[in-house]
Amino acid sequence: QVLLVESGGGLVQAGGSLRLSCAASGRTFSIHPMGWFRQAPGKEREFLAAISWNGGNTYYADSVKGRFTISRDNAKNMVYLQMNSLKPEDTAVYYCAMDGGEPDGGVPLTPNRYNYWGQGTQVTVSS
Repeated sequence: QVLLVESGGGLVQAGGSLRLSCAASGRTFSIHPMGWFRQAPGKEREFLAAISWNGGNTYYADSVKGRFTISRDNAKNMVYLQMNSLKPEDTAVYYCAMDGGEPDGGVPLTPNRYNYWGQGTQVTVSS
């Protein structure tokens, strides 16, 4: 059983920053790709960023490229999402996810490839 717990969400003004954290337990964290997604009311879950097992490769959605940074600390079983220059349209529930399947060297960019999810943390950006 994998447990992912996000933290760090909250209310921030436009232009501000937040750092989301995701603590993982219950599986060998260091061998699995991790991703961050978000979902706004009435919208589909959206890919934001993903990181390979060793942090050597990162991927971003165009909507957050240059503003968000994903990172991980395998010694602490943690993955992070640093969010800068936040906009009101970034308001959503943010989720971390693990691709807990057999490692194949790939890094998924779609929600259906991730089989473990956290409960989400709310990020609200005021204008």
